[in-house]
Amino acid sequence: MMKVLSVNVSQPRAIQVGGREVMTGIYKEPVTGRVGVRRHSLDGDGQADLRVHGGEHKAVYAYPFEHYAQWECELGRSGFTPGMFGENLTVSGATEETVCIGDMLRIGTAVLQVTHPRTPCFKLAHKFGRPQFIKEFLLSGRSGYYLRIVEEGELGAGDAIEFVSRDPQRITVRGLLGLTDLKEINPDLAARAMRVDALPFSWREDVAALLRN
Repeated sequence: MMKVLSVNVSQPRAIQVGGREVMTGIYKEPVTGRVGVRRHSLDGDGQADLRVHGGEHKAVYAYPFEHYAQWECELGRSGFTPGMFGENLTVSGATEETVCIGDMLRIGTAVLQVTHPRTPCFKLAHKFGRPQFIKEFLLSGRSGYYLRIVEEGELGAGDAIEFVSRDPQRITVRGLLGLTDLKEINPDLAARAMRVDALPFSWREDVAALLRN
């Protein structure tokens, strides 16, 4: 069963990175009760740099809880709590191999659509105190994924995640990440990805470049 284990939000705050002050919203904390799902975000959540975070295609970030134990093992750490990877939704069952780009998901009374994998920025590495973590995170294939909000509503921890519809091309989140960032050459998959209506323009450009090469 696919479900939400935790809903996590934060407001941007200042941190020191390399001697300079930057704003970040990566320090998400679990919240209780029902949370409103608005056009571009969850109630109580904010993004620091709207040039690269938030917006229609990155309104909500989901990360599978299944990855937590593996990261703890690989990093030699323990006690990771929901929201550790900056995700709004800590989910179970809805992994990168399970959901596809363009899939419509009902969570609570809201409907959300899977848009693309996450490619991390330096703020994730800073949070983990591990400069190489950006590369480790990306190469792991355990990216999590972004969603856009199709129908506003509310959701909460414990809600089931149900497929409203599935994109006919069936390009998994992991499959798209493999194409664009992990050098997994697959012209047929790339051609199918170009037929996914929900694929954002920037990602469509990347896939088109693969087909030209």
